[in-house]
Amino acid sequence: MFDLYDIEWVNAAYQLLAFFVLLLLLKKFAFGPIMDMMEKRENHVAEQISSAEKNREEAEKYLEEQREAIQQARVEAKEIVENSKKMSEQQAAEIVQNARDESARMKETAKQDIQNEKAQAISALREQVSTLSVLVASKVIEKELDEQDQEKLIEDTLKEVGEDL
Repeated sequence: MFDLYDIEWVNAAYQLLAFFVLLLLLKKFAFGPIMDMMEKRENHVAEQISSAEKNREEAEKYLEEQREAIQQARVEAKEIVENSKKMSEQQAAEIVQNARDESARMKETAKQDIQNEKAQAISALREQVSTLSVLVASKVIEKELDEQDQEKLIEDTLKEVGEDL
């Protein structure tokens, strides 16, 4: 009654039915959780890639800010050096000008002192000449000499005045 070929078909159908049931069970209990786990893993990797990209962008931004800060610091340092040079040159010029002014002032003071000394010397010389003139006149009057004697007396007196000076 049952044919051997019929058993093989029933057996094949039974194996197909068992395969589909196993497939449904695997889908429900194995593939579902595995797929969820794979999806979570995919999301986690995507988040890590996104986070890494964000961190890389922030690092590049920070690096650019640091480069700008360094450039700004270099510019400021250059300005400070230039200002220091200008100030030192200005101070040097002021020192030189002050020295020149002081030299001119000292020269003017020396000239004034020379003029004062000269005026005092001339005044003293005038006093001596007038004293000598009075002396010569008194000697002339006392002696009432002739012209030759008077000339000799004047010459002697002038020689004395020359020696005193």
